[in-house]
Amino acid sequence: QVQLVESGGGLVQAGGSLRLSCAASGRTFSQYYTGWFRQAPGKEREFVAAISWSGGITYYAGSVRGRFTISRDNSKNTVYLQMNSLKPEDTAVYYCAADRTTQQYMRRYEYEYTLWGQGTQVIVSS
Repeated sequence: QVQLVESGGGLVQAGGSLRLSCAASGRTFSQYYTGWFRQAPGKEREFVAAISWSGGITYYAGSVRGRFTISRDNSKNTVYLQMNSLKPEDTAVYYCAADRTTQQYMRRYEYEYTLWGQGTQVIVSS
């Protein structure tokens, strides 16, 4: 069974950057469609970005498109979320999620993912 562990969160000033990592353990990650979600205090968890198993197709929420980049290195069993031009409204707990599938259509709903990490906190100060 694959386990997901996020890292890279922290406190950053508005306009700054962070890179989140989602490391998978247990078996090869190369056949897993992977996404990032976030949950701000008092709000529902929302989709941020997703990447196909091969890394060839990516999807983004409108609020982060152009600022965030999702990528993966299957040789390291790791998916990344590079976050640039951070805004205070990006403050949230960020979760990595995955599902074993080679399908490549956009998956933006929580129920479409079977594996979840524990989350990493991102705080953007103004």
